[in-house]
Amino acid sequence: MNMRYIPPVPAEQIRQLPTRDVALFLLQHLATSNSRQLQFIGMISSARQAFQTEPDEEALLDGLADAWTWLESRALLSRDPTQSDAFRRVSREGMELAKDPAGISRFEARERLSGPLHPVLEGTVRTNFNLGDYETASFAAMKAVEVAVRDASGLDDSLVGVKLMRAAFQPHQNGKAGGPLSDAGAEGGEQEAASALFAGAMGAYKNPSSHRTVNFDDPLEAAEIIQFADLLLRQVERAKRRQATPAP
Repeated sequence: MNMRYIPPVPAEQIRQLPTRDVALFLLQHLATSNSRQLQFIGMISSARQAFQTEPDEEALLDGLADAWTWLESRALLSRDPTQSDAFRRVSREGMELAKDPAGISRFEARERLSGPLHPVLEGTVRTNFNLGDYETASFAAMKAVEVAVRDASGLDDSLVGVKLMRAAFQPHQNGKAGGPLSDAGAEGGEQEAASALFAGAMGAYKNPSSHRTVNFDDPLEAAEIIQFADLLLRQVERAKRRQATPAP
């Protein structure tokens, strides 16, 4: 009686899908086994038996190896403290993702924000994002930009949102002084672009949340809004350094 080996991921999926997607299928397979006694060499050995009649056996095994490495690099597989170094287990986050593959967008969104953010975004913004309150996180990120622009420009509290951005970054024209955060040394079109960038950010991502309930159901979009706010905050820091540098 011949034993029939079942591959951890079907051959056609390994051939056709990118490493990330193969890794997610592999994760689901690993999560159904004894998740505290996983061995890379054991997985590959079983797959080799399953793929022994495939003409591209080695390429298929390479695809599985890449997928395993992808899972480890993102801590979806981790070392088991109760076993030797050869063993791995599906991590807590890995088990959550295996049970809900649709959660990959949330996982990837968290990955986008895995690095350090501007300090003012590291508190409320990151906390609300991690809790899944993407609307509050996105609004708070743009609110932080608004506050930073007002503080750096010294403009009156009566100016908010788009009007504040336009006043702070008003281009210098025809010998007339522009906004306090506008770069007098930049070409006119660049100054106008900076003004439009900040004003557009307020109009698109801060003002709507101020006036109505916005359905932020896409964690990737929320992550990108927060990254955009991070970029704008660093531009404000640059403008502040220009203010502190005496003109030659």
